[in-house]
Amino acid sequence: MASLLSRLRRRPATDGAPPALLSVVVPAYDVEDYLAACLDSILDQSYPALEVVVVDDGSTDTTGAVADRYADRDPRVRVIHQANAGLGAARNEGTRQSTGAYLAFADSDDLVSPGAYERLVASLEGSGSDLAIGAVERFDDDRTFMTPLMRENHRSAAAAATIEDLPLVLADVFAWNKVYRRSFWDGAGLVFPEDVRYEDQPALTRALVQARAFDVLTEPVYRWRIRSDGSSISQQRADPRDLADRILTKRWSTEVVRERTSEATQRVWFARVLPIDMWEYFRAVPGSSDEFWAMLRAGVGEFWGPDTVPFEETALPWRQRVMGWLVSRGERSSLEEFLAFVDLHPDGLPPGRRGPRGRRPPGQRPAGPARRPARPLSRRSRDVGWAPPVGTSGRPDPGAERRGLPGARQVRAGRPG
Repeated sequence: MASLLSRLRRRPATDGAPPALLSVVVPAYDVEDYLAACLDSILDQSYPALEVVVVDDGSTDTTGAVADRYADRDPRVRVIHQANAGLGAARNEGTRQSTGAYLAFADSDDLVSPGAYERLVASLEGSGSDLAIGAVERFDDDRTFMTPLMRENHRSAAAAATIEDLPLVLADVFAWNKVYRRSFWDGAGLVFPEDVRYEDQPALTRALVQARAFDVLTEPVYRWRIRSDGSSISQQRADPRDLADRILTKRWSTEVVRERTSEATQRVWFARVLPIDMWEYFRAVPGSSDEFWAMLRAGVGEFWGPDTVPFEETALPWRQRVMGWLVSRGERSSLEEFLAFVDLHPDGLPPGRRGPRGRRPPGQRPAGPARRPARPLSRRSRDVGWAPPVGTSGRPDPGAERRGLPGARQVRAGRPG
């Protein structure tokens, strides 16, 4: 096996030649309950030339021992033990230690879909692109699903596309549903930021923007686990340090997009990509510290405004746009009241019901001047019983309430915080 790996290293396949070696980097920290399933899903892949580099990032449980057992019985697995340095550093070390012509990543609590690497590498061999991207399924103990945006990005296959062709792919900033040419990864100088959460976004934004071309597959290639214990990095939002890292990585990514893409792509970035995860932080406001609130306001003000896209004019669902608009105005008490109301009526109000304080839901407006929102509201949004003041441009209109226009806000404006 060692001699076979040596022959395959850094050599893409050609007709009649052995398949090129694919290196899969698996950072692992305290995942003793999940690592075996992850490694099984990789080692059972139909692609025949694999090198699996597990980086035990200073685990305090038996994760390292589990990895060593796999290495003892399968020569395709190598294990690196290091002091805890974080996910970005572990990925970078695994990349430095890997030797394949192709590169992939897998998180140690997730699963790689059957046949994924064979399909991704075959796409690259056929197109000559720098990376290939497959769809992602989320799963927990009870269900498997794909997010609407993931479905949209992977509805149609594409070969040798660019970010100007498919700007919404900038939302697909996951390291692990892709296979990269190692020559591209090294040539572009790609590394993961270290000592920061959300290291995927700046690294993958740069990869997508700098790629000469990429492929998009319609098939799911990766299964992203929702941890029932709430312990995954992506399930922790109320911590100010988490928000600080989120803002920092958004800033780094935005700098790349502004430097290297067209105005049209930047519009998609600010309207559809960058705000996607902000609702999680808006939802964390009740009970949060003054530090968290001030940081959230500053972050919204930094990225969304007249020179980019005002938050209320993004392409997010209606309720999320309301949340962001209230944050941008510093109306913390109004945001908290709105969140409480939405929680009481998660499915909207039935026809004929009134919103908070007996006011008329936006679906039951009195006669008066027609005012059209920026985009049609869903049935559930129309029935929610709460609306921002809306002017003719579709943007919230602070004067609407006092002028008695339809769609005036139905909660008190809080003092700017």
